Amino acid sequence: MNRKDEIADWYDQHSKSVLSFILLIVKDYQLAEDLTHDTFVKAYLNYESFKHHSSEKTWLFSIAHNLTVDYLRKRKPSILFKEWFLMQKDDKPLPEEVFQLKEESYELYKALGKIKDTYKKVIVLRKIKGFSIEDTAKILGWSESKVKSTLFRAIPALKKQLNKEGYLNESAI
Repeated sequence: MNRKDEIADWYDQHSKSVLSFILLIVKDYQLAEDLTHDTFVKAYLNYESFKHHSSEKTWLFSIAHNLTVDYLRKRKPSILFKEWFLMQKDDKPLPEEVFQLKEESYELYKALGKIKDTYKKVIVLRKIKGFSIEDTAKILGWSESKVKSTLFRAIPALKKQLNKEGYLNESAI
């Protein structure tokens, strides 16, 4: 398989995940789409540097993270938060399930938007996207121990924020 076809396959497999990850950081759908596109262009242009020491998904998320951080460092734009779940299609759930899922997603992502950026990133990569500690460390350019300790602090911070906003009661924490 040639480079173009492989990147196209990766795009089909991973673009939605990359987009939702970037969206949680930049909080602007159009910008997230642009940065997702840039991620795959950069992957195409730097294909030879991919050494297969990690999965292509880990490599793509690392590129996405670095591009996003570089963008924010350069521009520091004021951006509006648009919930990613409003842009997703559901596979024929019942109407009440759709409502409940969107309400819970809204609560979670609203709370995620109010905690420290490092906490948000590690929670999204480890708990929402399901990356291993090793892959999360590679994506963020951190040590594995930093991933573990940040996640250890991030989960209680998220629970505290959910409680503060009235989405959890004290007994759930």
